[in-house]
Amino acid sequence: MRQVCLRKGLPYGLFRFLSFPFRTLWGASRSLKVTQFCSVTSSSSSLQIELVPCLKDNYAYLLYDVDTGTVGVVDPSESRPVIDALSRKNRNLTYILNTHHHYDHTGGNLELKARYGAKDLLLRELKLQIFLRYVDCLEAYKSLHPPAFAECNLIAQWAASIYPTQPSFSAPLISRPPCRLPVPCVVELRGYALYAEPVIGSMKDKDRIPGIDIALNDGDKWMFAGHEVLVIDTPGHTRGHISFHFPGSGAMFTGDTLFSLSCGKLFEGTPQEMLSSLERIMSLPDDTNIYCGHEYTLSNSKFALSIEPNNEALQSYAVQVAHLRSKSLPTIPTTLKREKACNPFLRTLSPEIRQSLGIAAAADEAEALRVIRQAKDDF
Repeated sequence: MRQVCLRKGLPYGLFRFLSFPFRTLWGASRSLKVTQFCSVTSSSSSLQIELVPCLKDNYAYLLYDVDTGTVGVVDPSESRPVIDALSRKNRNLTYILNTHHHYDHTGGNLELKARYGAKDLLLRELKLQIFLRYVDCLEAYKSLHPPAFAECNLIAQWAASIYPTQPSFSAPLISRPPCRLPVPCVVELRGYALYAEPVIGSMKDKDRIPGIDIALNDGDKWMFAGHEVLVIDTPGHTRGHISFHFPGSGAMFTGDTLFSLSCGKLFEGTPQEMLSSLERIMSLPDDTNIYCGHEYTLSNSKFALSIEPNNEALQSYAVQVAHLRSKSLPTIPTTLKREKACNPFLRTLSPEIRQSLGIAAAADEAEALRVIRQAKDDF
């Protein structure tokens, strides 16, 4: 992720710490909570996830790291529900993550970016008035103030782990043109705001995602606070669709690639591309929690039962889904294990599904997925 640090002066006497909460740098074992409607647990994460209903049937997801106070939102369809959810807990937004360019996943980007764009991320997260800058500046004060150097060096090491490629960052310098500064280093910040570049999406969609600042490719890794995030290309619904995997929290944000009991329509991709995307998701651990972009599960369950009526796991899940929706409760997150057992788009080899739809036993899985997708579109 990107951060910017601005210099206003560098006498060694300014290298003093207001406090140094090392616990904010190295997260402790916590429980992963879905705070609005439902909850799951994890023994190795300090990440909280809140569902935010948007539009008619969309879900945005607020991500909150309890150790640092860092906040992100995945696929904000519109700004107002997100703003309201943040305001209720007096939180500011740090990052906007988009799985793809469709308006019902990016419609809130620009307003949220305008409202929350200026950040004092490290000031808030680390409770320090030091920021990363040139290593040679840090070395210059080693002999002058060894204790400060030692602590600053820890910050530099932490930053290097967050930004392993040593990028440069840009930010407005108050009535001056944007500047570019390399990292890591340490300076004290006085009188300046730290500007984040918070909108994150696919490199392939960089011209179609409103306000995008950080374009990611398949296989990229970055850090949300102390949480590693893996970027996985999942085309099919759109050509630039990506998914965000938080392995330490057991969470996968699939946008419109994988729904509970379905997959996304093939607007820009092929059946083979969608199959490959679903196979990549299926390779994750079975206990992965799937956070998708829409509440479609009730209608999806009716279709799934129509083509695999003897699937007992599906029958049981359909009853659960109907109960939840009768109370206007979400069916998300689902689990990958459940989807493997119930989702027809992950069960293209099922003899019952193939017989129901007249798919030849010799047909490959991409062809089976194509037929299932067409049947779902016509259902």
